[in-house]
Amino acid sequence: MSGHTVSPLFVGRQAELALLRDALTRVRGGSATTVFVGGEAGVGKSRLVREFTKRVGEARVLVGGCLELGTDGLPFAPFTAVLRQLAHDLGHDGVAALLPGGRTRGLARLLPEFGEPDDEGAEARARLFEQVLGLMERLAERDPTILVIEDAHWADRSTRDLLSFLVRYQRPDTRLLTLVTYRSDDLHRTHPLRPLLAEIGRIDWVTRLELRRLTRREVVEQAASILDREPTALDVDVIYARSEGNPLFVEALLSGGEDEPMPESLRDLLLAGVERLPEDTQELLRVAGAGGARIEHALLAAVSGLDDGALSSALRPAVAGNVLVVDGEGYAFRHALIREAVHDDLLPGERARLHTRFARALERDPAMLPALRGAIELAHHWHAAHDVPNALTSAWRAAAAARKSAAYDEQLRMLTRVLELWDTVPDAAARVESDYVGVLRRTITVAHLAGEFERGLSLAKAALREIDTETDPIRAAKVLRQRGLVRYDLGRAGQIDDLRTAAALVPADPPSSLRAQVLESLSRMLHGPDAWSERERLAEEAMRIARDVGDADTEAHALVTLTWTQQQYSQMETKVVAFAEARKVAERADSYSALMRAAISESDVLEGAGWHEEAAKVARRGIADAEAYGLARTSGAFLTINLAEPLVSLGRWDEALEVIQRGVEVMPPPPYRASLQGFATDIMLARGELARADALFHATTSVMTRGTYRDQTVLPHARREIELLVAHGRGDEAFAVVEQVLREQDLPASPRYTWPVIITCLQVAGPLLDELRALAEQLEVQGALQEAQTVTFAAEAARVSGHPDRAMWDKAVAAWAALRQPYAEARSLFGAAQAAVAAGERDHAAERLARAAHLADLLRAAPLSAKIDSFARRARLPITPAGGATPVPATTEEAGLGLTAREREVLRLVAAGRSNREIAGELFISAKTVSVHVSNILAKLGVASRGEAAATAHRLHLFTD
Repeated sequence: MSGHTVSPLFVGRQAELALLRDALTRVRGGSATTVFVGGEAGVGKSRLVREFTKRVGEARVLVGGCLELGTDGLPFAPFTAVLRQLAHDLGHDGVAALLPGGRTRGLARLLPEFGEPDDEGAEARARLFEQVLGLMERLAERDPTILVIEDAHWADRSTRDLLSFLVRYQRPDTRLLTLVTYRSDDLHRTHPLRPLLAEIGRIDWVTRLELRRLTRREVVEQAASILDREPTALDVDVIYARSEGNPLFVEALLSGGEDEPMPESLRDLLLAGVERLPEDTQELLRVAGAGGARIEHALLAAVSGLDDGALSSALRPAVAGNVLVVDGEGYAFRHALIREAVHDDLLPGERARLHTRFARALERDPAMLPALRGAIELAHHWHAAHDVPNALTSAWRAAAAARKSAAYDEQLRMLTRVLELWDTVPDAAARVESDYVGVLRRTITVAHLAGEFERGLSLAKAALREIDTETDPIRAAKVLRQRGLVRYDLGRAGQIDDLRTAAALVPADPPSSLRAQVLESLSRMLHGPDAWSERERLAEEAMRIARDVGDADTEAHALVTLTWTQQQYSQMETKVVAFAEARKVAERADSYSALMRAAISESDVLEGAGWHEEAAKVARRGIADAEAYGLARTSGAFLTINLAEPLVSLGRWDEALEVIQRGVEVMPPPPYRASLQGFATDIMLARGELARADALFHATTSVMTRGTYRDQTVLPHARREIELLVAHGRGDEAFAVVEQVLREQDLPASPRYTWPVIITCLQVAGPLLDELRALAEQLEVQGALQEAQTVTFAAEAARVSGHPDRAMWDKAVAAWAALRQPYAEARSLFGAAQAAVAAGERDHAAERLARAAHLADLLRAAPLSAKIDSFARRARLPITPAGGATPVPATTEEAGLGLTAREREVLRLVAAGRSNREIAGELFISAKTVSVHVSNILAKLGVASRGEAAATAHRLHLFTD
């Protein structure tokens, strides 16, 4: 017999180990890294990872495997295993200490030991994802952490989504090495892991490692290690030819000894080691094979019917022969291929009987497995046993368990099974306590939550076929509302018609929550000035009904819609009060979605009105709310757009770039990323960094060509394209874009986004000047920001026509100064100076040039500074305070401390006793960036510690709060 069943020597993977060591070195240095390790079955992926993790030194290693169950994987299986490992290593309190507020209820969706899960809802899944990521990041702050996810080819969609979230949304400086193994030979053309690999593979910190087969020389080394001697040349010829360099097959070929004949097929090869075991052990392995890749000891005992002594006697040869391995409180086949071969060797009748035994054992004692896993496995075993009534009932219960764990995809799969089996079970409705339409409606909701929009539409169509609108209008209205919401998220036409029909089916008397919900949904989906009066009327009615029936969630949403719609950029004081009321109602209803809508809508309206500081504050508060709720990277990521925009307006460009960088780093959806990159493009253009502006613009263009976008995205993009072309001296191409914008866009419909575009168009207007002026006369003017844009357009149009108007430019200067928009103010000051020179008012011109130059220098707006310097030289005007300008009040930086605006903010929080992480959360920047700021502050203040810096700030009375 051979000396070993597995080679004691790890053969032929030095290059691969070196790659993983390099990855860990990067992680130790503060760079998150993910490696996908692919290869055919048996090539040694798991062995490579085990050998690597044995040699990592000071690092935490967490391992979880995807579990196959029939043709599907168990939801979140690897992450449940990782959490169980952490709970064992750190204890419940230790894990809680790593979470914000010590709240573990979200993790209870994966591991019941953490208590009862928090409330269900559309955000439950996102909160779970953020909590898992936050836990990994906190662990990585303590020690470099290696997260191993085995057998990703079996991962269910919930697991794939969480894995994708962790890889995408982790901070780039997280000391986390994620290793993911998968069978590359299992990835057929439609395998769901393929798009994930392609998409994630484009991320900078993700690499792929394809594990090759062993060479002939390496097979000789492996064989010698197994045999405890050098194999003969004939042995090597046969072994290498039969195994083709696959390490598992080499081990299987050598495991029977030199006198046994070589197996004829792969199945025979894998079963050879099993067939050499005692018969009672083989029988137990057949039982275990039906249980899946991993089986708990208690469950195996219950299904086999063996007492502890008999069970141990039967198990021991399998473990000694390396067919089974001990895995915690259970057992797993050494390789999945062996389990597959054992299970496939069962006769159909044997399979059905074994699955029935498993199902009955789980029904007798559900506590043998965690709730979700137990429910899913029970449904699998009844389905595999072809017991249709029990398969339907268990699938229904498994769907409920999956919902509790926010495993929407598994829930959808189970509900789909219920629908498929419905007609074959006469008492189906009694078994699930719901009729067929009720099951369809629940499945539509789950399909929507799972992002399976097309499936949701098909289910809604089927439900409507089952409903008689005349006799059951309420149920028809509910399904129509569901379909309208799905169509809206899918971008499919028809949602307005669905909601109007639903509204007509729900009577106004008596008032009902359903009518309020339908009207609120309809009001939210109506866009454009022509629909605003109807939108306002519907939102008011929805709000009134919701208040009457006590539906605070719908009331909050309706109030947000109504407040956003009414007098959009005027009567702002009234709007601020109304948004505050909407927040109170949302908090009372514990409605996170309404709270986020309030933050997004209010910050958007404030920015549109020119209330930039207030807009930034609201956006920051919304980001803080998102973080407290556990959704900083999802809902919070959208609010970074509404934070970046006012910062750009206020001239706080470095701060805006930090926010943008942080927002992009968490890999938001492409439209969000494009919006953030658009603001960065504006800054790069203003600073003359054209190469970076070009790159950012092309990145946003690639996103916009793949979808349909509204004016708030399309028109700023067109403005940037014109500005870029002008900056590159390509005036003819810029003029062509202006013509295209005037021809293709409905500009009067969106004054907020049209005014900046037509002001830019004036630079290359040429023969289109009169058309642009006529368009400007059509545009509605609401709020101080649009009033400033109106005056600026008039002043620039007069300049272009050859009749510069200094008074109009001065009016624009005053408007932009009141709004605290230094870049627009500087450009208007430059226009006023040019007009003053043309009118012979040199002192007036010098004063404005000096102020414009100062603002441009503070902003580092190099192209504008160059224009000012050039004009001053040609006009022979001084541009210093001595030239007639009023000196600008000194900032902190100019007063001698040398602190930038952002460093001043950081110092204020240091003086208040905040940690780097707390400062990072409040300012929405990374802790690493805070550390850099703190180091700069210490150097500029000439102090050695944070305490000394805080004392200096207090001594100088830098902060009154």
